[in-house]
Amino acid sequence: MTLEPRLQLQPLLAKLDQAATAEQVRFAVEEIAAACLADAVPILIAVLGYNNPGAAVAAVDGLIAIGEPAVLPLIELLDGFNYGARAWALRALSGIGDPRGMDLVVKAALEDFALSVRRAAARGVGTLRWAQFPGPERPASQKRAIETLIQVCADPEWVVRYAAVTGLEALWDKLDPSLHASQRPGLKQQLRVLSAQDESRVVRGRARLALWRSRALEPDPRSE
Repeated sequence: MTLEPRLQLQPLLAKLDQAATAEQVRFAVEEIAAACLADAVPILIAVLGYNNPGAAVAAVDGLIAIGEPAVLPLIELLDGFNYGARAWALRALSGIGDPRGMDLVVKAALEDFALSVRRAAARGVGTLRWAQFPGPERPASQKRAIETLIQVCADPEWVVRYAAVTGLEALWDKLDPSLHASQRPGLKQQLRVLSAQDESRVVRGRARLALWRSRALEPDPRSE
């Protein structure tokens, strides 16, 4: 007989309540996350503010696995989080990739005070699950994502610019076909500029890798 989700969760919550060390908290959260129960969403969200990176990673993984039921609770509670918890919450929203999280992720990538939040959001802008966007809305949303990431490429922190590069690369092969001709040239040009001119050697190298991969993803005209 399968237990109700609430009953499945009770012994897992008891382990979390009894945890006396950071490692025990992490183990307990990993078990809660692995259960993949929608009823665990409030608990996993609370863990994001524990100042326990290992537990936060497990909570993010659990929220992503739970998916859609976690989206609105994350959005509703985000404003009350400290900056560290906001970064974890944005990673969860980005991993879920729900269209309802896009406005929040875009705003954070461009404006958030904390570089850790901007970094998480920049990566998330490029890795949204575009197949979940309504077809008519997808091109405009992807164009907005590209414009956002190109702006983020001017961020003063190299780790944020690095995340923007990974976001641009992720978008490359997910673009709606109607955007290939209009958006890919500008996207590639931005990567070229970063690969040649960014002050960070790490960012230059990552941009070169993205360029190389973008060429590998382009169709061979000889095969057409």
